Amino acid sequence: MVVDSELLTRGMLYLSLTVVGVPGNGVVIWAFLLMAHHERRLLPADRIVLHLASVNLLMLSVRCLLETLATFQIANVFDDTGCKAVIFIYRTSRSLSIWLTFVLSAYQCLSVAPPGSRWATARAFFAQYLGVIFLALWLINTSMSSAAIAFSLGSKNNSLLMQHGINVEFCFVRFPSKLSRDANGAAQVGRDVVPMALMTAASLIILVFLYHHSRQVKGLRSGGGPGGGKQGPSAERRAAISVVTLVTLYVLFYGIDNGLWVYTLTVNQTMSSSLISDLRVFFSSLYAAVSPIVIVVSNKKVNKQLKCGIEEKSVPGPDTAMSTI
Repeated sequence: MVVDSELLTRGMLYLSLTVVGVPGNGVVIWAFLLMAHHERRLLPADRIVLHLASVNLLMLSVRCLLETLATFQIANVFDDTGCKAVIFIYRTSRSLSIWLTFVLSAYQCLSVAPPGSRWATARAFFAQYLGVIFLALWLINTSMSSAAIAFSLGSKNNSLLMQHGINVEFCFVRFPSKLSRDANGAAQVGRDVVPMALMTAASLIILVFLYHHSRQVKGLRSGGGPGGGKQGPSAERRAAISVVTLVTLYVLFYGIDNGLWVYTLTVNQTMSSSLISDLRVFFSSLYAAVSPIVIVVSNKKVNKQLKCGIEEKSVPGPDTAMSTI
């Protein structure tokens, strides 16, 4: 097996995403399944995070893992049919990851609303129809990714693709005209920018609420006697850091991804190299690989379920099976 330096670098980048992201999302999914088993239910926010981790796992497995195997000549599924399937599933799961992150931010924003308010009613409606929201997101994003089925081809057909095509190393995406390529690109950018703006707004609302709440708590503590513990502010600080971290990762990674996509649409020689496409896939997949780390670190319930699962495996006997409170 001979792999040149450029392919080796590319393969190592995809391998790093696979090694970090696939187990990371698998651990998050396992933690929520344990939670569902122990508590017999999942809260709406937990269901959103579980769905997000599942979509991220699908995206990393279908794109990064398969491209790693093909780069190192272990297995290659990138014929015409394989390219259509991989690019379609990747684009669908990628956009679902973005929209589910927005849905999570929107639900958290509604969760800080005071009881009895219109926003609290909207939160209850949101939770009641969460399954319908999931279904609608799947239908919308699969339909918007359908161009991959029509225009993707294996790299063996590269001699046919001289104009209006995009090189993604093992596959090519050939559009019938520049207008169709630009229209498809604009639709993809819009599909990403809209949830980015909405998520940023929702996260800013959460941060403003946490800031005002922190000032109120500080005022109560200064007016009261000693004994007001430090647990409140640390919980607020942890929630704020979690929100800011997720939104920052989202805006950073997908902002770079979309910037590179716009650049791809504006230059003439997009067929000469797959470097831009590789960078786009890397940055969009980086969010899917890193987000489970943020979830595990910031989510106490996930930590609790993981610790319980490890204890159940390490300590034999039925008496240790129920080690949760």
